[in-house]
Amino acid sequence: MINSELQTVILEAGLILKDGFQKNKKIDFKGKVDLVTEFDVKIEKFLTKKIEKIYPDFQIIGEESDAKIDENNSKKIYIDPIDGTTNFVHGIPFCAISIGFWEDNQPKIGIVYNPVLEQFFYAEKGQGAFLNDSQIKVSDTSSLLNSLLSTGFPYTKVEKGDDFHWSINSFQNILPFTRDVRRLGSASLDLCYLAQGTFDGYFELNLKAWDVSAGILIVQEAGGSISNQYGNNYQIEKDRIIVASNSKIHSDIIDKLDTTITIQN
Repeated sequence: MINSELQTVILEAGLILKDGFQKNKKIDFKGKVDLVTEFDVKIEKFLTKKIEKIYPDFQIIGEESDAKIDENNSKKIYIDPIDGTTNFVHGIPFCAISIGFWEDNQPKIGIVYNPVLEQFFYAEKGQGAFLNDSQIKVSDTSSLLNSLLSTGFPYTKVEKGDDFHWSINSFQNILPFTRDVRRLGSASLDLCYLAQGTFDGYFELNLKAWDVSAGILIVQEAGGSISNQYGNNYQIEKDRIIVASNSKIHSDIIDKLDTTITIQN
């Protein structure tokens, strides 16, 4: 079980998210379609202030922060205060707080909390993955044709460059060979739903470390696999494409991804 003090802090932050979900929001733009609200900022400030007191030897890297990264400190906490801000703004309940603890480029603790649906996912290295204290496992689906996948599309789609074409091509390549593909709009929850066996596989381009830092460990501790598009170990601050699965269909997913466009790290 995760640190009780940390859990209390995250549950309190969840109250801010849940309160904001019901209210009108002040919306700003980080890009043409990339949104941020006052609740993203409020939650991140709340979490940063509380967590740095519990874990003073870790550097905190938040989505809405411009804090300088200490390259000499291998202990990092990645915070996404609201993963799925567009869903949050539009009243779609797939939005969550995501917090990942990493040390020496390895995940140690992962927490994804959706207070709207009361889903608290967490994992600790070597201790299994859990949803609300019940252990979860990936599916045993062994056929791509019988699989339900999830994916997402990058904000850079508005430029219709290589990112856009790779995502559309990969989606088009793989869709006919699956039961179906979903797009929920929250990478952290996509990974958690894979970990609990709802999805069988997942792929996406252009995610940031805070989007996947918690979900990666939750998938791994539930028996799943994580890699880049070549099947190699996913490097959280370098690789631009992530592939996740129940392990049984991992290579099948990779085989369908677009190889005509080279995505540079």
